[in-house]
Amino acid sequence: MTGKDQKKEKKDKSHIEEAAKQIMNGPDAPKAEESNAIGVDVGTSKIVFSRKNGALDDFNAQQNAFIEVDYSKFTRDILKQNKINHYKTGNSLVVFGDGAEVFANMLNSETRRTMRNGLMNPNEPNAIEIIKGIINELVPPAKGSNVPLCFSIPGVPKDTETDIIYHEAILKRHLTKRGYKARSINEGLAVVFAELEKENFTGFGISAGGGMCNVCLAYLSVPHISFSTNKAGDYIDDAVASVTSEVNTRVRDFKENKLNLSKSPRNEMEDALHIYYDDLILSLVTAMKESITKTTKIPKADTPIPVVLSGGTAMPNGFKSRFETCLQESNFPLKISEVRVADDPLNATAKGALIAAQYED
Repeated sequence: MTGKDQKKEKKDKSHIEEAAKQIMNGPDAPKAEESNAIGVDVGTSKIVFSRKNGALDDFNAQQNAFIEVDYSKFTRDILKQNKINHYKTGNSLVVFGDGAEVFANMLNSETRRTMRNGLMNPNEPNAIEIIKGIINELVPPAKGSNVPLCFSIPGVPKDTETDIIYHEAILKRHLTKRGYKARSINEGLAVVFAELEKENFTGFGISAGGGMCNVCLAYLSVPHISFSTNKAGDYIDDAVASVTSEVNTRVRDFKENKLNLSKSPRNEMEDALHIYYDDLILSLVTAMKESITKTTKIPKADTPIPVVLSGGTAMPNGFKSRFETCLQESNFPLKISEVRVADDPLNATAKGALIAAQYED
């Protein structure tokens, strides 16, 4: 590159950075302390609510899961006394939210999911009503009119004809009935909003959750590539449980609380977790590379861009290192400046949705 080209590149970059700063700091920028905006991450594993409390972000979450138990007046009264979310249907009590995990562990049973692969679970006839119940516990009715709320939706799964229109419409309709001016935001883009302000909202935002891994490549907050893959946390749990004959709940508990991918596996379950994590990471990096090589929408830029990892599936020690190694070995078509884990991996999507909602305020 000639000296003249370098000066031009530096000048163009400074103009871009200045424009981004004006967007964030100008008269139209959201004022955190004054905002009534709401962000909601509607994830396969958890639903997370976010709002501003002065200059700080408040988060509240519930498991997006349920379990059915036989009805008895005694059980119903115990649930009421302990303020565990439930309702009666036929001869059963449906326990949902965080209480479902408690009951599943007590009964050595499995919780059931209202969502599968990031979308409403068609195999669960009560899924929609349970999701509404969880949302109602987390999201209070709007105070005032036109209160902005952004909720997350997944990217369309790569190479799969999955229609998210129904999923999005059900959520939007319910949140609108709660009094909000509701709109959706891509989950990967929400991670960009939450984590890449210093980089002028340019780079990859990846949300590795329970049902999907969502990916978004944005330049100056504009999404250029967004997609999802179905290999995520649930895929690992199901696969490991299948080959080790363990219960999914135990696999998930170990994965979320004890797994260290930077250390050699010590038993059959850890070995299986390492194998399927490597498979997930390879699938994710391959999908990213293929999306870039097949699109013509990528802006020309020589400046390396960052990758931010978020979501519960990306939290085990050693995940970032394995992802970096896979990226380096893939002959990736874009220059990457760094790979880092989000400051708050479990709440990054909800935070990004909140930031997006603030611009609607």
